[in-house]
Amino acid sequence: MQVGIMSGTFARPTLGESLDAILDHDIRHLQFNWGSAHPTGPLPEVIDEICPLIREEIAKRDMVIAAVAGNINMADLDPDKRQQGIDRLRMVIGACKSVGTSVVATCTGSRHPESMWRHHPDNASRQAWRDVCATLEQVLPTAEAAGVTVAFEPEINNVASDAQKSRRLIDDMGSPNLKVVMDAANIFGEDDLPRMTEVLDEAFDLLGDHVAIAHGKDLDHGGDAGHLAAGTGKLDYAHYVSLLCRLSFDVPVILHGLTEAQVEDSAGMLRRHRAAYEAANS
Repeated sequence: MQVGIMSGTFARPTLGESLDAILDHDIRHLQFNWGSAHPTGPLPEVIDEICPLIREEIAKRDMVIAAVAGNINMADLDPDKRQQGIDRLRMVIGACKSVGTSVVATCTGSRHPESMWRHHPDNASRQAWRDVCATLEQVLPTAEAAGVTVAFEPEINNVASDAQKSRRLIDDMGSPNLKVVMDAANIFGEDDLPRMTEVLDEAFDLLGDHVAIAHGKDLDHGGDAGHLAAGTGKLDYAHYVSLLCRLSFDVPVILHGLTEAQVEDSAGMLRRHRAAYEAANS
């Protein structure tokens, strides 16, 4: 397990300054937010220009882009907006080699008319599921041809709202290039917190072989996505980290939903739990 962070956590006038601020916390793994590169125009117009510059800044600091941001609303009610999202996600997939990564982090989205991060009862409808699958059917061939993993986040407010639905989506699509972003703070239903160990174990049983990266944040109630800094809420991080450490690869755990002032404590918490797991299993 490696401690990582969203590049946008440290807002600085230049990308280099943002990366240096991250390195001050001994963090080298990133989920890259395109805004961190300060693009001078719309991303489709400048992405070919900025990717080599991003890669150069990352490489000279011996950092790693574990994933790039590619969030779209796969369940948008508006088919034109869904197509715009598909085109954007394909564009990001096409830029991965140039920027130096092989993972795009995304989400299945929501039927909510105002936000892909808000719950809507129609997220559970057959048509919402069909729309997500139809979106992926257009995206995954591009990912497969480019050798890129599309990693969606199981999220209580999205169509793939839990581990079971996320595993079903992976099985339905049948592509080795479709995986998940594991964020334990996002998978608890309204009454699930008393069953925390069971819910976490089930998520890793169903999805552990399909994890591309993980996220680290926290929650104080079920039925919603977590919005707290890692280690400041109710998530059992000792157990979460132990499950992450048992994965078959050195998974990057990307901190987000926190301020700069909270980074040192959250990163230190992850490292302590990793050290405790390693000591107990050495």
